[in-house]
Amino acid sequence: MVLAVRGAIQVAKDSEASIASASTRLVREICRRNNLSEQDVVSIMFSVTEDLTSANPAAGLRREGFSETPLFCVQEARVDGAMPRVIRVLLTAERDADQGRRASHVYLDGAEVLRPDLGQ
Repeated sequence: MVLAVRGAIQVAKDSEASIASASTRLVREICRRNNLSEQDVVSIMFSVTEDLTSANPAAGLRREGFSETPLFCVQEARVDGAMPRVIRVLLTAERDADQGRRASHVYLDGAEVLRPDLGQ
């Protein structure tokens, strides 16, 4: 069965180290909460707000593993009043049917306000 998991994290500042750290932390937390290994992950798509220009979050994650996983990054649509410095992710993974379809979505470091309905 295919599982799709969403998440986001607000990055403290626009720097290569901050972007790499935040993207890696977010993906690792998604995997932890959903009991996924790197081998379960089919692909990961990132989007970044236009104010994050120092690095590509996919490149940061690649340096920390996920060497066989297809990664892709795009710029988030510009929206007036949107939260600044946000990395969003859509992770797809293979999961045993007996584990169910319910995903634990992950919003960190201020990005929780993007999905208050999840009650993190």
